[in-house]
Amino acid sequence: MKIIARIHNDFTAKFGIPRQSGLAEVSAKIVFEPEYRNPDALRGLEGFSHLWLIWQFSEAKTESWSPTVRPPRLGGNTRMGVFATRSPYRPNPIGLSSVKLIDIEPHTPEGPILTVQGADLLDGTPIYDIKPYLAYTDAHPEAKGGFAYGPGEGTVQVECADCLLAEVPKKKRQELLVLLAQDPRPGYQEDPTRIYGMEYGGMEVRFTVADGILKVIEINIDSKKSK
Repeated sequence: MKIIARIHNDFTAKFGIPRQSGLAEVSAKIVFEPEYRNPDALRGLEGFSHLWLIWQFSEAKTESWSPTVRPPRLGGNTRMGVFATRSPYRPNPIGLSSVKLIDIEPHTPEGPILTVQGADLLDGTPIYDIKPYLAYTDAHPEAKGGFAYGPGEGTVQVECADCLLAEVPKKKRQELLVLLAQDPRPGYQEDPTRIYGMEYGGMEVRFTVADGILKVIEINIDSKKSK
């Protein structure tokens, strides 16, 4: 398996990354490795609206594997078969994500660059392959979701004072609110007094969650990282 590209976005820590692709419309850039910076490899890609990314769980490498894992969705105490989950801890640390293709820049100083939306990858994640998404065969609206969240489940109402939100760069405000609404906490954490911290785009956002309401209490911005 060869790494063909890496993704670049504002997710510098695992905590806060959407649980699945497509849940939050945040943008990311896909930059190809030098060996694969040939615009011809992208010929015809502009005709597709969505892509599949096949990538590496680069922060979850292990020497051994377990046949069962404890999904946060089930409270972190119930074990399920690893192949019935999307846990990063699996025999081969491979991830699969569906993203929306926003733009193709065939000629940049870094070679061809793709702008995508809805990726659930950590900044710098290695990508093994990119394939077009075909709705007529890849989409199954009638499919069962098992114990995973359904559309809109697991979300919370976000409260953020205007004075705090004003500190956030304008282009990141809506993205941040959408990410927080996904409730970044592990499913087994319910302490209403606990203060959580999430890193995103050079910001550290501190918040509490109680009775379905996520309240932002502090936003610290690193001016060198936030753009």
